[in-house]
Amino acid sequence: MANSIISALYCVATPIGNLDDITLRALDVLKNVDIIAAEDTRTTQVLLNKYSITTKLVSYHKFSESSRVELFLNYLKDGKSIALVSDAGTPLISDPGNILVEAVIKEGFRVIPISGVSAVTTLLSAVSRQDEDFKFIGFIERTKNKIKETIDKNNHENLIFYESPLRLKDTLEVIYETYPDKKITIGRELTKKFEEIVTGSIKEIIEYYKNNTLKGEIAVLLHKTIADDEIDVDEKIRKLKALNLKDKEISLILSELFEVNKNLVYKKCLNFKH
Repeated sequence: MANSIISALYCVATPIGNLDDITLRALDVLKNVDIIAAEDTRTTQVLLNKYSITTKLVSYHKFSESSRVELFLNYLKDGKSIALVSDAGTPLISDPGNILVEAVIKEGFRVIPISGVSAVTTLLSAVSRQDEDFKFIGFIERTKNKIKETIDKNNHENLIFYESPLRLKDTLEVIYETYPDKKITIGRELTKKFEEIVTGSIKEIIEYYKNNTLKGEIAVLLHKTIADDEIDVDEKIRKLKALNLKDKEISLILSELFEVNKNLVYKKCLNFKH
């Protein structure tokens, strides 16, 4: 592939933890471009050392995005090629690169994606959910009111966000205040030695992490809440009651299968008229 490298900006996905999760195409690009723009040169150097890549590194992070753009544009104007990498995962997915990509396109140069791993798709590939749609918002807001606002607005979405291990427990507590039965999946240290993926209600996950250490990178999936008018709850209650199931059993079954509020289903069961 070396001969096919052109004067362009290559957005190269790199491993999010396990350094073996690098594509052959990504390695070839990193080896043969003229320069690598890296979010943290020390982090990227570890990857390059593993694969004996000696390409020149230049730092490019969120604090230097604007000031570095002209430098990289001049490289392209001189006919050189650039690979853009973040510390882990895919550039521009909650990582620096947007300003540079916009400028490169505006100047008429190509932006070539070199696909690979992302924490978002890695988590989604290991979790069963109601349907395929999802919404990714990067890191969630930090304040209590903003968190509540975000969850309320996206209650009927499969919502994915990143969170710091130092803030996760507080964020879960905020969500629990309004949505105690909300289903959630936590992906921690994905692709690494101590990878952990746990799914349960907000309450169950809060209890789980009372006795388990929270470290490393964290991706969170808040499963969508299906509105009552999207499924015929009454009809399903009727069928389950015909099987002589108890109200608590019915509310548990429907909440698990359709992610409807367990307490609301229980009340419907109590008021159900044959």
